[in-house]
Amino acid sequence: MILELQRATHATLQVLSARLVDLDLTPSELNALGNLADGTGRTVSELGAAVGSRPTTLTGVLDRLERRGLITRGARPGDRRAVLITLTDDGVATAAVITRAIADLEAETLAGLPASAVEGALAVLRALTR
Repeated sequence: MILELQRATHATLQVLSARLVDLDLTPSELNALGNLADGTGRTVSELGAAVGSRPTTLTGVLDRLERRGLITRGARPGDRRAVLITLTDDGVATAAVITRAIADLEAETLAGLPASAVEGALAVLRALTR
């Protein structure tokens, strides 16, 4: 099941990349922005855990997003050693496009499935993320 989940994750990111090609973002960049879309700033470690990437790997993604003006990096209040990543206004707008595309893909993918199947899948996903 875990391998299927990994395959589904990669397939989903590829579909989203194709649908959002006009944004000129990599799957990793889409994933990072999607995880920041709720407006909550995150440290590199927190975002790395959310996107499934090591902080050192994530640094390149964040460098590109920062150069494009989609994120900022600053000191975390109360812990100046930690770097806090937040969306800029352009980042908020881009993240909104990404979350709409995710919602559309989810609706298309789950259409026609019984509610019990969707609820069962959500239960498995929640168990895996604990």
